[in-house]
Order: sequence, then C-alpha cells, then structure tokens
Amino acid sequence: MHRVMLPDGETVPALGQGTWKMADVRGRRREEIAALREGIALGMTLIDTAEMYGEGLAEELVGEAVEGLRDEVFIVSKAYPQNASRERLHAACERSLRRLGTERIDLYLLHWRGGVPLAETVEAFEGLRADGKIRHWGVSNFDTQDMEELFAAGGERCATNQILYNFGRRGAEFELLPWLAKHKMPAMAYSPVEQGRLPATGVLAEIAKAHGASLAQIALAFLLRRKDLIVIPKAGSIEHVRENHRALEITLSAEELSGIDRTYPPPRRKAPLEML
Repeated sequence: MHRVMLPDGETVPALGQGTWKMADVRGRRREEIAALREGIALGMTLIDTAEMYGEGLAEELVGEAVEGLRDEVFIVSKAYPQNASRERLHAACERSLRRLGTERIDLYLLHWRGGVPLAETVEAFEGLRADGKIRHWGVSNFDTQDMEELFAAGGERCATNQILYNFGRRGAEFELLPWLAKHKMPAMAYSPVEQGRLPATGVLAEIAKAHGASLAQIALAFLLRRKDLIVIPKAGSIEHVRENHRALEITLSAEELSGIDRTYPPPRRKAPLEML
C-alpha cells in the first residue's frame, strides 16, 4: 500500500476504514469490531469516525476496537459545525476523547461549514493542538471558495479536506482537487463506492469481470490510482475488509480508465461540491 503525505510531511495509508452507520445495530457490534481490527492487521490503520455517527456510538465502537492497538492507529474524528466555536469545540473534543478512550485525536475535522466564523474555528483547533488534544486538524465538505476563505482566516495548517468523491461524483476534479494539490494537501474520499449502489451492468461490471474482481474493488482501484487521495470505505465484516484490501492489487489500464471516463465523464465546468 502506498502512503499519502500530509502537509507537514507525516504519511498515512492511502486505504483506511470508515465507520459511518457502524454501531447502529447492537447485534453487529462484535462483527464490526472484528472487522476494524482485521483492517488494522492488514495495514488499514487510518480509521475515520465522527461525533455525529450514532451520536457518539461509532466513536465508542472505534475505541473498543483499537484497545491495545492505539499506537498503531491514526484516528480521525469530526465535530458538528455548531460545536466549532472556541468554547464548544474544546468540550466536543473532550467528549470524543472519552468515547474513543484515548488522550489524543490524530486528525480532528470540522464536519461541514456552519455559522461559526472560520477564524474562530481555526483558533479553537490551534488551541486543541497546542494542548496536545489533537495532532492535526482539517475540514470536510469544503468547496474551493470555502478553502480560500479558510486560508484567509489563518487556516494554512489545515491537513486535509474530506469530500464526497467516487467514480460517479467527480465534480471535485475540475477545481477543488487541483487547488488542494497546489497547496500539497491530500483529499480524503468518503462514500468511495457510492454506499454500495453500484451498477450491475456496464463498464464497471466489464472491468470487474476482466480482473476477476468485485464492482466495489474496481470503484476503489479507480480512486487508489491517485497518490494524493486517502480512501475510507466502510466494511462491517472481516471478509468485506479483506475484499476492500484486495483492491490494492488491481491496476487499471489506460483503456479501462478511458472506458470509465466515457461512462462517467470528468467535469468540464465548475459545479457545487456534492455532499451526503
């Protein structure tokens, strides 16, 4: 697995693990924890979660999964926009730390932009970093103009922008991804397999058949070819984690990539950033 460099030079695995909608079903808890631990064993040591996911239940599940493995794992969590003020972000971070069972969050993100001035949020993030509560901070669902405003508000230390990006949602390629690349900031792709809503026929199915792979593996391989992108698919079982990991073995040919471009064309003009 290749690694992706953050702006300060630290690297993280290109393929991590998402946890959106994990911990929603109590009866699946043991299986989901086992899946996360299998992912860690396979080198998928970046785990993404958020205070919003299950209103903290996903963070608790991650905390249980990484028990005894904390130093091997890079934990990402996200704060609600209403908690992005000086006073509220500190309290939100403390709650997340308790649920995660850790003394630090490796990367703490603003989940989406809200009404709190960006300069105040930057100040709050920097305060948490100075206190050792977080190691890096970043944003999620920020479009190019948002990133420009963030930098104008003193946010040059932003480590990443987590965005909705996959084979069928490529709007970020026109302006946002080049802007991030210019500032040596990787993007983080959530919902990389479009929440499993993959077409059973067509170009992806043809490519999957040629590689003896699943549709999801082709969707992941399409993203993993980029060296400036962190990909965080969710997997609720050990076999699903292993399937995701096997996507690293797939290299798509120029012809296959052209076929994807014909069916899911890259953008020709700026469009608002999509989000879920």
